[in-house]
Amino acid sequence: MRKKTLELPLGIKLWNSELRRNKKQLCEGYTFSLLENTTDSYRFTIAASADRIPALFREFCGDSIDEAFLILEYYRTEQPVAKGGPVLPDVYYSPYLPVDELFAIIDPYLPRLIHDGFVGFGLANNRSGTEIFYSEEKILSCFTDNHIRTMDQLHQHGIEYGKEMLYHTDLGHDHLSLLCHPDNSLPEQFSKMSDTDLDFVRFCDDLSEKLGMYAVEETLSFFLSRREQDMIENCLAANPDFSEVAAEDFGSILLDWNDFVAECEDGFKGNLEDYRLGLHLRDIIDHVIAGTEPELGQKIREIIADPDSKFRRILVDCRQRLDNHHDGGTTEKAPFWYQGIVENQGADLRRDLIRHGWYKPNA
Repeated sequence: MRKKTLELPLGIKLWNSELRRNKKQLCEGYTFSLLENTTDSYRFTIAASADRIPALFREFCGDSIDEAFLILEYYRTEQPVAKGGPVLPDVYYSPYLPVDELFAIIDPYLPRLIHDGFVGFGLANNRSGTEIFYSEEKILSCFTDNHIRTMDQLHQHGIEYGKEMLYHTDLGHDHLSLLCHPDNSLPEQFSKMSDTDLDFVRFCDDLSEKLGMYAVEETLSFFLSRREQDMIENCLAANPDFSEVAAEDFGSILLDWNDFVAECEDGFKGNLEDYRLGLHLRDIIDHVIAGTEPELGQKIREIIADPDSKFRRILVDCRQRLDNHHDGGTTEKAPFWYQGIVENQGADLRRDLIRHGWYKPNA
């Protein structure tokens, strides 16, 4: 089957020097490989023309997932960058929503998300080990544990495997926002829009607000396969202390731990019970690390290494253990998150600590 020419979105412009030097035509196609640190999940890297992207998103979601969350990456704020370091986009996640409802909300934005060269977006369901992402580089990535199914889906769309694919990202190119183009050069669907509607910060902010999206640190980008999720669920279900959360998205628990640490850094405003609930998130994570395969445990340690490090730095009074005051435990060693208390305490937490004898001599 003859490969189809790749039609790039408006947001990518190849350098003229590359067009003169490179005689090989850019075509649609894909490659795939095992994901790092997994034995059963694959990453597909797909070059597909811009007009194919909506159909491919729907195809990859298909009947395999009932709900998903939106991932949105764009440069919302200017960031301080070390000399020579890359500028990274801000990353936002939406809550889980039924896939049909999610598509209904994002459909009016899809052409702009696809064509603007400073926006990346995707859909994911952590529990099913599925993620589809169209980056600001305008490369489509699909993460899946069913590579045969994905290959068949791409074949149905006329997109074939290329052993030695030439991607446009291999060539010199510029990224362009929709506002970079003269009005008279834009397709009709964009030429009728105002500058405000074409401003990627504005329309991404608008979409983010509609979906109640929240910021996620780039260091917490991770992928857990369906097999790993099943292993985690079985581990939690076997323990009465954690069985209630066994069916929850473990990825959300990891993000919640990071959010709790960030709240403690800023000044924890909840009471002691709220604080214990935050520590319980780390108990859940610790149980999974200890109760699953070593490779998965190490992977989870790496995911939470940054929030763990931050939490260690903000603990004070580390000669005391919070769990002593909670359950009278007498074990000689305690998990670090119970050893001490966060330094930046709000009034409610400090009041409860005083009531529970934290600040008494020889407590």
